[in-house]
Amino acid sequence: MKGTQELADDVGVKPACDAIGTSRATLYRRRKAAPKGPAKPRPAPPRSLSPEERRAVLELLHSEPFVDMAPRPIHAKLLEEGAYLCSPRTMYRLLAASGESRERRQPTTHREFQRPELLATRPNEVWTWDVTWLRGPEKGERYALYVMLDLFSRYAIGWMLAHTENGELAADFIQQCFEHQRVEPGALVVHSDRGSAQKSEKVSKLTDKLQIARSYGPPRVCNDNPYSESLNKTTKYHVDYPDRFSSFDDAKTYCRRFFEWYNHEHRHSGIAMLTPASVHAGTHAALVARRQATLDMAYEAHPERFINGKPLAAQPPDAVYLNKPEEKAEPVPHCS
Repeated sequence: MKGTQELADDVGVKPACDAIGTSRATLYRRRKAAPKGPAKPRPAPPRSLSPEERRAVLELLHSEPFVDMAPRPIHAKLLEEGAYLCSPRTMYRLLAASGESRERRQPTTHREFQRPELLATRPNEVWTWDVTWLRGPEKGERYALYVMLDLFSRYAIGWMLAHTENGELAADFIQQCFEHQRVEPGALVVHSDRGSAQKSEKVSKLTDKLQIARSYGPPRVCNDNPYSESLNKTTKYHVDYPDRFSSFDDAKTYCRRFFEWYNHEHRHSGIAMLTPASVHAGTHAALVARRQATLDMAYEAHPERFINGKPLAAQPPDAVYLNKPEEKAEPVPHCS
């Protein structure tokens, strides 16, 4: 086969294969499978730039007028000035060979937000607030309902109905709630989502002035403010809630009636079926004691009906968490 290849180099593949009686496919296959030696260095094209010309182009690209410009605008500007060094594509190749051809804009990086972990052990320690929308009589007409909620007692500290949502209204709303509850400066944390009103400059300046600590949920999280969102659902799922309100005054009348009921009559499942007003005012202990006395009487009358023993009246939680810290299991020692 080596002789066939040598002959093919002199007279051509077809005459060599015909003379020796070998298939051309076999010759091509052997050629392809034969080990190849080191590649010969590619000669520089005669039209390529010399090393001195390459350095001159790079120096021009690094110079003050052109350091922030792309090759195509540089090429056009040089042509207007009567100078031609090389094509824009050659400029790109020289920059790529120097490791300078890349996206100049910095890619977007999303900041990592830590999930807030708040604890309330008494009223007026942690508040959460949100803005929800009530539908008006016409399509596209709606009213903004601002509601402030106490995390520990679930008491609606205050509410405000407005035609719009903005930072100025939000700051006035927070200040009224703060003054109404007579909270000591530095003793309150107010949590909210990252809406435009919640993150406004007016709210930031007011909370700094009143020494209120601000807390925000992480962005793009649907349950970043669960207690306020739960209250919004209770508001809109109440038996008297209409599909649309006939006017702004009609919506205001509903809110006045609803929050009176919510604070003083609603039995909240999160606080042992007590009313938010009783827990917020600290008068719930007498109600729990009265429930316990009734259970004791029922147990004494028919103890056989209580298969788990003497019943205990439910107590509201001593501590309420917003994003309770995850308990890390202690490492178990390994004994070999």
